[in-house]
Amino acid sequence: MNMINLVKDTISNDDIDKLVGWLQTYPRLTKGPLTLELEQKWSDWIGTKYSVFCNSGSSANLLMLSAYIENTRMQKDRNKLKIVVPSVSWATDLAPIIQLGLTPILCDCNLNDLSIDLDHLNEIITSHGKIDALLLVSVLGLVPKMDKIQDICDKHDIVLLEDSCESMGSKHKGQNLGTFGSMSSFSTFFGHHISTIEGGFVSTNDKELYDLLLSLRSHGWDRDLDKKSQNKLRDAWDVSGFESLYTFYYPGYNLRSTDLNAFIGIGQIDNLNEWGLVREKNFRLYQRLIHNDYWKPKLYPNSFVSNFAYPIIHPARNEIAQQLQNNSVEVRPLVCGSMGNQPFYKKQYGKIKLPNADKIDEYGLYVPNNPKLTENEVTIVADIVNDVITCKNTP
Repeated sequence: MNMINLVKDTISNDDIDKLVGWLQTYPRLTKGPLTLELEQKWSDWIGTKYSVFCNSGSSANLLMLSAYIENTRMQKDRNKLKIVVPSVSWATDLAPIIQLGLTPILCDCNLNDLSIDLDHLNEIITSHGKIDALLLVSVLGLVPKMDKIQDICDKHDIVLLEDSCESMGSKHKGQNLGTFGSMSSFSTFFGHHISTIEGGFVSTNDKELYDLLLSLRSHGWDRDLDKKSQNKLRDAWDVSGFESLYTFYYPGYNLRSTDLNAFIGIGQIDNLNEWGLVREKNFRLYQRLIHNDYWKPKLYPNSFVSNFAYPIIHPARNEIAQQLQNNSVEVRPLVCGSMGNQPFYKKQYGKIKLPNADKIDEYGLYVPNNPKLTENEVTIVADIVNDVITCKNTP
């Protein structure tokens, strides 16, 4: 049997041929005009004013959180900032917060869409006092209850940040996830909704945050800023044009990507609408074919799920995974399970009990979804899952 892959490369032979043709013009390869073109094209597609292209989705998270913290410390001691992170997320949602000297506050997930549990979030707000920011992760492209989340953030003056790395094209009431918060991150790694080989974006509608993102991405200098923003910084610090070449206003990084990656990305964006439709069609087919009485993801009205991979939660997780692997179907644990059970978290903060996330940690997995997945392949996967569940349910 042919392998049913979890993900498939979205970069086609035609894309490679075009890349080769472009390379034969001996263009600039480092960050340059094509990066700017890609950033504008992505902003137009996702629906924000500004976007910053960087070298990975994980770097996008680091850049977004660094910009938030740097911007906020002008009004508040950064060491006192309180940032809530979902327990069902990714290592590089928590890691930047720890690396930047803060303690992440883990919030349990809900068992409808796998994003934050709103009851637990309200408990955290009550017990921890003022919460400064919420990093919301839309897991596998599932759509959270955005209206209620925004209401809580507005009521308690919480800055909403979105990790939308798995949900490119998912929508709530016609609005793309990643356009609700102050900033949002996306991944363009192999196998994600689009690929630039490695890459990611941070998007925002805030010009001050955009300037900060540009500066932090490249060492903390002002070279990528417009003239007005450059002059503002140089006047404030009495920096001449010559001195500005090596003047650093923020503790920045080098998170830049290249024009080679941007060239690929410019073409990839043209496919996003079509690929999103295929992903949602596959998601709905899985929903119909898999007979899992233990749990199924919730599909809310007025939502569009550009599903990254289809989640399954069942006590027979290990048997399901084994049978899928035996039949040449790729399968993974459901993201990282609970981040509270990850070694790097437990070493630093000890064990934390998060009932819903712990259930996902023990029982969760996900199966393939990608734009090249066929209806027959979805049926094969569903049949394997159903056979194991039926066996387990038979006395």
